[in-house]
Amino acid sequence: MSTAVHRRLRLPADYRSPAAARAAVRDILVESGQADLLDEALLLTTELSTNGVIHAGTDLDVDVSADERGVTVTVTDYRGGPIEANLLTPPDETSEHGRGLLLVDQFATSWGTTHDPTGKGVWFRLERGGPPARTRYGQPTRPRPESPEAPATGPADALVWLVHVPEDLRQRLTMPQLLSELLLRLCEVIGAAGGAVYLDTADGRGERCMARQGTAGLPLAEAPDGIAVPPGDDAEAVVPPPSETVPLPLPRPLSGRIELHTAPDAPLLDSWQSLAQLSAERMTIAVENDRLRDADRLRRSWLTYLAEASELLAQSLDVQLTLALVPQLVVPRLGEWCALHTLDEYGDLRLAACTHADEGALPLLRRLLSGHGDEEITDRLVEAAHGEGVVALSRPVEGVAVPLIARGGVLGTLTVGRPPGRLHAPDDVAVISDIARRAALAIENARIHAERAEISQAFQRALLPSALPTPTGVQFAAEYEPASTGTDVGGDFYDVVELGSDQWLMCIGDVCGKGAQAAALTGLVRDVIRVLTRDGRPLDRVVELLNQTLLDQHKGNRYCTLAMAVVTRDADGALDVELCLSGHDRPVRVPRPGSGDDTPEPVGECGTAVGLLEDVVVTPVKIRLAPGDALVFYTDGVTERRRDNVLFGHHRLVRELRRLAGQSAASVAARLTAAVLSFSADPPRDDIAVLVLRNDS
Repeated sequence: MSTAVHRRLRLPADYRSPAAARAAVRDILVESGQADLLDEALLLTTELSTNGVIHAGTDLDVDVSADERGVTVTVTDYRGGPIEANLLTPPDETSEHGRGLLLVDQFATSWGTTHDPTGKGVWFRLERGGPPARTRYGQPTRPRPESPEAPATGPADALVWLVHVPEDLRQRLTMPQLLSELLLRLCEVIGAAGGAVYLDTADGRGERCMARQGTAGLPLAEAPDGIAVPPGDDAEAVVPPPSETVPLPLPRPLSGRIELHTAPDAPLLDSWQSLAQLSAERMTIAVENDRLRDADRLRRSWLTYLAEASELLAQSLDVQLTLALVPQLVVPRLGEWCALHTLDEYGDLRLAACTHADEGALPLLRRLLSGHGDEEITDRLVEAAHGEGVVALSRPVEGVAVPLIARGGVLGTLTVGRPPGRLHAPDDVAVISDIARRAALAIENARIHAERAEISQAFQRALLPSALPTPTGVQFAAEYEPASTGTDVGGDFYDVVELGSDQWLMCIGDVCGKGAQAAALTGLVRDVIRVLTRDGRPLDRVVELLNQTLLDQHKGNRYCTLAMAVVTRDADGALDVELCLSGHDRPVRVPRPGSGDDTPEPVGECGTAVGLLEDVVVTPVKIRLAPGDALVFYTDGVTERRRDNVLFGHHRLVRELRRLAGQSAASVAARLTAAVLSFSADPPRDDIAVLVLRNDS
């Protein structure tokens, strides 16, 4: 059962005062039966009292009040130093003046400051069974264990206390905080006046002080970490007392040591070396655990980075965009600048992309890497392009170059400048090599896609007429918008063939499907129609023979819709059109303005598509186009253009053609296609083909 206890004591500005404050807090918590709060209370009391001794240089008042729910500790100085130093200075975990309020805010149930005319103080409260203390990431920790029994105080218990930090407390301490706590315990057990822990992590920054306790041995003019020791009546430089050094048994390339200061009137415990060695081993475990956690976090961050880079590279199938994207992914994550060279058809390196964190340095970097600078740079890049490893570059372009290899072929090199202030670490080089492999594969894929797209576009152009006839008095015009600009070949086609001096064949069609098979069928249909019509076969017979040809070739797996027309010019200037539809949408006749009946209307009789059935039924229809009249053919990509659930449809088609009546064939084709495309913001799902005939007599 806990009891209410209250103590208040005044301590001098001496390095032994924090130990006295801890002893008072320990006695009160044991007396009140709240030993479960001991670790947190001692840690926070140590930080506040140590800050007061170092920064204020005045006497300290330590007020400790325990009740049945918890304990409240207030540390007050008479100068105002620790509060102002902590509130106005950004926290620094490796310096004493930065850890005080950082730890208080992290561990205390509640805390605050006190102000009066003579001094300023900081108070904190720890409660049993209250809200759990927060970790440095804002997450609650598990509840404190209940330990109503008072801790033993014998030699064995002191030895355990020297190296054992409870798990729930250890998880909430950063590595510098944990080292500071272990150093504090070591100094208290062996009777040292103070000490420091130094660590060299082999990162190029040299040895750094990670923890410090006590003030003995610090010259007034050379206090570390910018800590100003207040002057007094005897403000002269203090001669450092003797110090002892204990190395930390860290694996290479890490190194570290504990430096212990002794007071002239208080020699160290006889067994201090063994105890210091035990504490050094415990500190080594803490440093190694922190290093392994950092390495694990770094590996996870690299994996995430590589995954995101791969996703971005995979989304680009444009060669130039991929080349420009790679340096942007590298800088500044892996280096200050990045350049990408590619091999041309002669095997020479050419600078393809380059970026620098400092845009002002980019022109000079481009000049050096473009072969206009030091020949040694060019030689090293050539070595990287023809080798299999990493090549280091020296000044003025310090960095590493790795080859870009994809599917067994070398595409060029990826060069990355070193990060500011350090060289590339082995992990950096491994990630750069991995990025180079992914970038090379993305560049190769983009090149393959570009080649296939070029082949497809050439194939698509070969299936369409290179130019339409331009006879006097008759206008032909066409527009074609493929649904895909990639490697797929569309199935829509159109053709205009001159059959005689005043006779032409017009044809527009839509082959089922896309790709190579649809393109092959399109070429077959187009060539068969040309041969049969030039041989003088009537349109219905052309459809029958074409149908039989497709059935022989594809056995009903492929079909085609067709709209064919034989156009003949009469002596009076009119155009006689024989129209034959085979499963295709009816074309629209657009009368000239002022003709009396200026409403566009579909014409022709629907028939059977070719390639589906053994017997086809088509009905040729003859129409007459007076001067100024037009006949508009189209594929289903026009009427089935979709905006959400709404189709462009025949109604909008007729309305748009009414507005275009009287215009040239080229204008009708272009403006109708533009209207269809602007109907929706989405890219076309199907090919759009428009073929226009106009009597221009």
